[in-house]
Amino acid sequence: MVTTERPSPPLVGGEREMLRAYLDFHRATLAMKCDGLSDDDLRRQSMPPSTLSLLGLVRHMAEVERAWFRRVIDGEDVPLVWSDEGDFQVAYDASTATREEAFAAWQAEVEHARRIERSAESLDVTGRHYRTGEPVSLRLVMLHLIHEYARHNGHADFLREGVDGTVGA
Repeated sequence: MVTTERPSPPLVGGEREMLRAYLDFHRATLAMKCDGLSDDDLRRQSMPPSTLSLLGLVRHMAEVERAWFRRVIDGEDVPLVWSDEGDFQVAYDASTATREEAFAAWQAEVEHARRIERSAESLDVTGRHYRTGEPVSLRLVMLHLIHEYARHNGHADFLREGVDGTVGA
């Protein structure tokens, strides 16, 4: 049962409008892949030895949104959501996670990211990479997030099919 509405990116538009629309399209795609599933279904892991799950992907994307928008572009000194040590892999362990806590964290980070992007003067605004200190543009961050979501939405396709046979977006 699909309950998430997914926006259709425009066929014509400016660079920022297109980046924003495709990022929101991919965010909604991940949510759609999780629609109608129980916590147990969302925690169901793929084939061994992988521990990947839909809920783990949602948690991971909360970390990605937080790291790139809040830490890099906005310069906030905040830890990751699930790891004070900066270990992105911790988010993938959804063995005791719930839809409620994972989606609340993810949606909060998406809202932060949207606020940061909308308040930026242009795509040329730069922040500093939290590990290397190198300058990073908002343009690169948005492109990177689109890439990250697209890659993980491919994983989500297979994970969802393995849970209940649902295919397609």
